[in-house]
Amino acid sequence: MPHHGNDAEHSEGNEQRKPVIRDNRKVDPETGAARHAEGAAAAPTDGDALSQAEEILNGVEVPAEESVAPGAAAEAEAAELRNDLLRLQAEYVNYRKRVERDRAVAGEMAVIGVLNSLLPVLDDVDAARQHGDLEDGPFAAIAAKLENALKTYGLERIAETGVEFDPTIHEALIQQPGEDIEVDTVSQVLRSGYRSGERVLRAAQVIVAVPA
Repeated sequence: MPHHGNDAEHSEGNEQRKPVIRDNRKVDPETGAARHAEGAAAAPTDGDALSQAEEILNGVEVPAEESVAPGAAAEAEAAELRNDLLRLQAEYVNYRKRVERDRAVAGEMAVIGVLNSLLPVLDDVDAARQHGDLEDGPFAAIAAKLENALKTYGLERIAETGVEFDPTIHEALIQQPGEDIEVDTVSQVLRSGYRSGERVLRAAQVIVAVPA
């Protein structure tokens, strides 16, 4: 059957009709890092790591099933892309939880540092109150405002008497035999202790009544 053109032209046409396969995956299957399309702007270097991770996740799209070309190779590529995306999402979630936990701990430690620095001031307020210098007047009002403000940050005084001695919150300076005492009991507080939540900032210095 006659044909037009020479063999070279047919060969060139066959080469032009060969499918071209391009790796358009946005996540490198070997390194797990996000790829940038040619000519696309690189991810910004400023901002924190959380913002950069969110931008990466927002830029990754899983192709819909109807948009994927049929064939085992295409299905394998789509499955690999989904696995890469799931792994990246899991890493991002873990990283975000770790950052939020570290921020919470840093904030708590900052509050604890401020409270510790104010304990000597509270000792002076207690001493002035015991000597009757804070029964009335502007200084009494200022002291009350200070103590109430610190309570909003979780500061609690340890100054109860008649309670069972607890070595985790009490420091026994003196022990005295007591009547009708079955367990070691705090009979007098020499210096108040303080705690914030479950953290003891300073144990209370006390006199302990022990069974005779």
